[in-house]
Formats: sequence, structure tokens, C-alpha cells
Amino acid sequence: MSVPDRRARLDRAHRLLSIRRQCQLLGVTRSGVYRTPTPANDDDLAVMRRIDELFTAWPFLGSRRMARMLQGDGAAVNRKRVQRLMRLMGIAAVGPKPRTSTPAPGHRIFPYLLRGLRIDRPNQVWAADITYLPIGRGFLYLVAVMDWASRAVLSWRLSNTMDVSFCVAALEEALARFGKPEIFNTDQGSQFTSTAFTGALEQAGIQISMDGRGRWMDNVFIERLWRSLKHEDVYLKGYADGREARHGITAWIAFYNSRRPHQALGYATPMTVWCDGVVNAVAAQAVDMMDNARALPTCPQPQQQQQQTAALAA
Repeated sequence: MSVPDRRARLDRAHRLLSIRRQCQLLGVTRSGVYRTPTPANDDDLAVMRRIDELFTAWPFLGSRRMARMLQGDGAAVNRKRVQRLMRLMGIAAVGPKPRTSTPAPGHRIFPYLLRGLRIDRPNQVWAADITYLPIGRGFLYLVAVMDWASRAVLSWRLSNTMDVSFCVAALEEALARFGKPEIFNTDQGSQFTSTAFTGALEQAGIQISMDGRGRWMDNVFIERLWRSLKHEDVYLKGYADGREARHGITAWIAFYNSRRPHQALGYATPMTVWCDGVVNAVAAQAVDMMDNARALPTCPQPQQQQQQTAALAA
């Protein structure tokens, strides 16, 4: 069900459920219910594209330095405008920050579980993150679920809003196709601290880990994925609309998973490492595959991968 369809199911006159609670249950944001967001103008979009390029290269840039660099490029912007656009893009400079706000009601913050942990096998730790993508005369948000040990992208979704529903959809696809991890790590964004997202993880019996506030290095592998995707695909091709972006990103992620050598993996490909790890886990546990055909996730075969890629592109 699309976001507009879910919003249409809201009952503003409901006697028992408040608008806030209905939004939580339906996985939609209250801001989208109370008012329709004003589309960005062309000048804002041009500045946002440049902010995205600068932030991808130097994620420690805050609004003050970002404004100075944009002014050095000849853009007539001040810090307040840069702050507004960075909020719209969902980005913030790295580094610890004072706790100036509290999580939304019902949003629980979980501790960071990966410090000092040796991550050496597939499905031990997964991570998810959201990034901003400039698209034609607009922009989209991209969420991806990654396996840390193999760096494989297990699922992804595009959305034109920062709604929790597309994050939950990516999570559910990854769980359906690749089994489940022991730990799932995210930042403290409202999408990942929402009841819908954390509830899905808890229902699957997965431990939840969250980065320290403003610490992008706690989720560094997926941040490197964004840099590769943008420099190797998005910035080069300049997608005109969401349809082009979906086809192009589908092709690039298939290339990244199955054909692109990864230096940190000894120049193996991420999906090769993921599949080898699963095979080794099966051998170590001596599972009778005839009696336990569904006990462990299996590596997608090339034909299945092609079918899945075609389905995503459709």
C-alpha cells in the first residue's frame, strides 16, 4: 500500500486512537498528514546537489563551514539557508553533539553493541542507513540494508519522503531473502527508532544496536557504499527521474554485489564472500539439508539474481 493510500485511511474523528497513534500504526509521518510539503525551487535544488557532493567528500562539514565553501563557489547563501536544506536532506555533520532534544514519544534508543566485537561471518551484523539522491528537478531518499562481514547489499528502496514504511519494506525483503542477523545496527534517525522498525526487529528475535549521536564512523561501511554509489553512478549519469534512477541503481547494485572487486575483501566480490560464509556455516553445523531444507538461507543462484533484478526494475 502506498503512502497516500495509508494516509487516506486515517480517521480524524476516531474516538479511541489519536492522530499520532494512527500515524505510528500506519507507518506515516504526522507532518505529511497535517500539511503537504512545498516542493523545492530550482535554486534550492542546485544548492542541495552541491551540498550533497561536499558532504559525501567531507562528512565532517557543518552548516557554518558548508556555507563558507558554497560562498567560495559563488553561491549566494547564508548559514540559515544551509541549515534548512541540510535538515531537508536528512544530513548532519559527524562528531559528538550535545543532547539538545529528546526522542519522539514511543521511540526507544538502544545501546551500541559493536564496540570491540569481531565481525567475521555473514549474517552476524547487518546495518541500514538512508542517503539523499539528487534526481532531475527533485530528489529521492535511498535506504539500504548491508551485511557487514561481506559488505553485500541485501535490499534497498527508494522513496520521495523520509517515511518509515520504505525502511520497513527494505528490512522485510532482506529478512525474507537472506535469513536474519544476530545484530542489526542503525543510526538514531526517527525512521530506525520508530516502533514499526524496532518492533519488526524484536519480533524476529534480532538484537538492536544504534550508533552514538552524530558518529558516522559507527556505521562506516555503509557510508563508504554511499560514496561509491554516488561517485561511480549517480553523479556520472545525472538521472532525470525516479524511473531512471531505479533502473540505474538496480544495475549498479547488481554490479557491486556480484562483479565489482572489493579491496577490503581481498578483491573478492561481496556476494561471493556472503555465499562462501553461508556454505562454511552449513558445513560447520553439519545440517542435514534434506531434512532441514529451510533451516538456513541459501545463496541466490545467477538465474534467480537476474529474475530478482528484473522484478525490481519493473
